[in-house]
Amino acid sequence: MHRRILLADADAFFVSVARLADPDGAGRARLLIVGGRAEERGVVTSASYEARRYGVRSAMPMSRALRLCPQATVVPVPMGMCRARSRDIREVLERMAPVVAGASIDEWYLDLSGTEALYGYEPLADTAHRIRTAVAESTGLTISMGGGTNRLVAKLAVERAKPRPGSGGNGVYVVPPGDEAAFLATMVLADLPGVGPRLQERLLVAGLRTVPDALACDMAALIRHTGSERAAKWLHARLRGIDDSPVEPRGAARSISRDETFARDLHDDAELEHELWRLLSRAAADMRREGLRARTITVRLRDADFTNRQASQTLGGPVETERAMQPVARALLHRLRRARRVPARLLGVALSGFAGEDSHQLNLFDEDSLPPLESPRDRALVRATDAIRARFGSTALR
Repeated sequence: MHRRILLADADAFFVSVARLADPDGAGRARLLIVGGRAEERGVVTSASYEARRYGVRSAMPMSRALRLCPQATVVPVPMGMCRARSRDIREVLERMAPVVAGASIDEWYLDLSGTEALYGYEPLADTAHRIRTAVAESTGLTISMGGGTNRLVAKLAVERAKPRPGSGGNGVYVVPPGDEAAFLATMVLADLPGVGPRLQERLLVAGLRTVPDALACDMAALIRHTGSERAAKWLHARLRGIDDSPVEPRGAARSISRDETFARDLHDDAELEHELWRLLSRAAADMRREGLRARTITVRLRDADFTNRQASQTLGGPVETERAMQPVARALLHRLRRARRVPARLLGVALSGFAGEDSHQLNLFDEDSLPPLESPRDRALVRATDAIRARFGSTALR
């Protein structure tokens, strides 16, 4: 029996959610860039299909994007709404597939192996259309679905499925079992996930640009062109559409972070402390929303010369309130600043070492003799604050 794997990819997810969040502003902008305010330094998170025609791409510096498309409307990422909509999409997918694994906030792998009878032995493409319709009706968002016998083929197929202007995609593209090699033979090497810029350059120097170019090489030649036997074996399988990796639900988040690239480099410690408090409050709220507590706090700096630095500290127990985390984060920031006093371009804070709300770690010492990291009153206060912000907006209470 063949595996039945689908990849669900939300279409222009950040753009779609930004338009839902602001129907009278972003919702009416044909040329839309999502990723921050126009006057700030930063990068593009996403852009509308119309803006992409001007050359705007994800991860592009905002300044360059606006030079390419100066008439575009720029809006920040509505991250809270994006997370909520992502959860909404996943809930629909989990009702229709036994195994769902999140690849990112807007991508999910589905393993429908063994569900043939459940769906009346219909073709996988028909099942994909059925799931796509259910997501649209339930969430108001559209997804594209690529399918095949493994994750690699599904990932490549979803690019053919996307209904981009002029692409001819109808939202679903499924590669039948046995057609994997023929499907891969239509690709260029740069299309293959994992074939990064360095490997592309090495292969191009060897005269290899397309998958058929590389298929003509034996293993010895692939080893010579890639530089190692391990890379050659990996590429040999990739070229033929072979991928045995399982679809497994991802475990709990390993870290939750927030960062900010400043419109101008900051040198004043008081300004940096203010920004740190703001970022820490947002990260802590994200963490509490997931029902988690953190033991490790990390502060990151990117200096004006693009030097990246960070410092971390692990606490004696898990905490969830800013009151417990702020003194630690502030001390870490001061440590980094003492080590190198130069203007900062970016500041970030990350929380990790998570435990659930009901977890309790036994202490080697008498707990009554140790000062508590946070009190029940502290926890009740932040949860009340979270509830107010959830109802009236993030700026309702500061």
